[in-house]
This record gives sequence, structure tokens and C-alpha cells, in this order.
Amino acid sequence: MADKIVQITKAKAEQTKTQKEFNRLVQKIETLEKSIVEYRETMTKIQQRALTELEPLRKQYFEERAQLVYRFDRAYESSFFKKNEREKLTYLIQDIAFELIDAAGMEEFKPIYDKYSPEGGYDAVVEEAERINNMFSALGADFGEDFGKHAPPKKSENWDTTEHQAAFEEEYQSKKQRTQRSKTQKQLNREAKKELETRTGTKAVRTIYLDLVKAFHPDRETDETEKDRKTEIMQRVTQAYEKNDVLALLRLQLELERIDQSHIETLAETHLKYYNKILREQTKELEEEYEQLQFQALALGGQSAYLISNPFGLEFAFNEQVNEFKKTVKNLKKDLKDLQHDEVVRAFLKVFKIPKHNDGDGF
Repeated sequence: MADKIVQITKAKAEQTKTQKEFNRLVQKIETLEKSIVEYRETMTKIQQRALTELEPLRKQYFEERAQLVYRFDRAYESSFFKKNEREKLTYLIQDIAFELIDAAGMEEFKPIYDKYSPEGGYDAVVEEAERINNMFSALGADFGEDFGKHAPPKKSENWDTTEHQAAFEEEYQSKKQRTQRSKTQKQLNREAKKELETRTGTKAVRTIYLDLVKAFHPDRETDETEKDRKTEIMQRVTQAYEKNDVLALLRLQLELERIDQSHIETLAETHLKYYNKILREQTKELEEEYEQLQFQALALGGQSAYLISNPFGLEFAFNEQVNEFKKTVKNLKKDLKDLQHDEVVRAFLKVFKIPKHNDGDGF
């Protein structure tokens, strides 16, 4: 059953500021809820397509890259190539072999990587990278933070942690008391008002909840069919109440005819203000949920943040990714065919430059 539309329908010119905000928030929440459902459905669809369309292309890509490693390995062993050309071949073999092992799990390329590695082989390189990363993590830097900034002493260091903790707690309590004393009466009144509004808003939501519980609690129902119906209703009611979802509770009241449209039209200003506060919080939560979905889509890789801002853009970005993979695989096959000739390999190596550290311009 479709959700009942909760809106104050009288002429906009007759609506109060609070009523207008109520309508605006309800409309925004309904739009966000619809967008989240559509986005989730699109993500599920794309994840299914990724298995049938993208994964086979990815497999082909790595297979072609593997053939490149074998080809460059044979070229290195050939007397046709000079020392400087072999240096470039060494870089290419290491670069592609590392990608195959790391990204595709093709561990059969470890011996080839190790053959050209001056650092002691693939496992040694990975182990050293992990050691350095762990060292920075232990120091609180983890490569992304300021080295050593505000790093707390470890318990293993030679100092009395209990004594320092007690001193810290004493200073904290002292500062808290000074802050409390320094608050103006106006600030205290504002905090008290905010606390009262929170309690009253919770009470307003609870009033709706109790009305629905009173009407639809299944415990005293003797008819089994009706008992099942009420049990299902109470599950929806409880779920909405636990989420503090005032809009869902109002929808249920309308759907189950506990209230009618005239009740919505005549909601007291005080109640509307409390509802609006909750609806604003709910709007923020839904916006964060929608953003989180976009971050999840972004983590799939290959999409721009701009494109994945809506379901249409997300699907468009995926189609672009599939087409790009197809083009890449096609080009790899052509390159591999051409590179079977030593003269073509030499021509390629002549223009190829070993990239500087971390500029990412591999083959």
C-alpha cells in the first residue's frame, strides 16, 4: 500500500510560517526517500550487471596484460635489445607483474617479478611497505596526519599513567566548573528551553505512538486473521517510533483512519513546531544516507563524483566504464599483436620513458 500523503492543503496564503515549513520538510523527506529507493535499486542493478558485463572484460584485460609480461620477458632475454632498452623492459615487467599479482591475484607472476626485482622479490617489497606503514600508524601519522602531532605517550613509556590520568581528570572537572560559572543567565535559559523542547517533542511523538498502540495492539484480539493484521501494523508502528519518524507515524494514522485530513489542517502550532524540529533532523539523516550511497558508488571506481549524483548519472557512468574497458581490451590485443615484432618493441621503447616516482605513467 502506498504511503498516505501528509500535507496541509489549505491555500498557501492562509498558511502560517510553521505550516509552510511543515509542508516543505515533508515534501523534501518524501523526495529524499524516493531518491534513496531509486538509487539503491540502480546500485543493485549495476552490481548485477558488473558480474555479467564488467567482470568478463576485467578478466580479459588481465589476460592481455599477462601476455605483455611474457612478451617483454622474452624480449629481455633476446640479444637484439641493448642495455638501456633492457632497463626499460625491466621496469615494464615489474610494473605490470606487480599489478597482476596485487589487483588480479595472479601469484604465478611472482617468480617473474622476483627475477627482475633488486629489492628481494615481491613478498619482500610488500612486507617492507607494510612495515613502514605500521611504523607510521603506530606513531599516529598513518601518512595522512601530521607526524607526531598531539601523539599521546604509550603506557609502555616510563611514566606514571595513573597519576597523570588523575591530574587530567582534576583539571577537566575544574575547567567544567569554571565554564558553568561563566555561563550567562541567558545561555542557561536557552539551554533549558532547548531541553524542554526536546522532551515535549518526544512526548508529542509518543502521543501518536500510544494512540496507534491502543487501537492496534494484537494481544487481546481473538480473531486470528485480525490478530495477524494488527501484529503487522504494530511492527510498522514500533519501527517508526524507534526511529523517531514522526512522518511515518502520521502516515500510519491517516492510512489506518485514526485521523483525517482535517486533523492535519488543524494541528496546533506548538505541535507543528515540535514536529518540524524532528523533521529537520530526519531530513539531515536522509541527506547523509543519500551521500553515503554516493560514496559507496564512488568506491566502485571509475566514476566521477558529478556523474554519480543521481541514478541516471550512476547508470551512465557504469555504461561509460564498460565501453572504456572494451576499448582498452581491444587496444591491448592490437598492441600485443604488433609487439610480437622486435622492431616494433624497439620503436616503442625508444619513445617510452621510465616515469618518475609516483607519477603513475606506466604502460
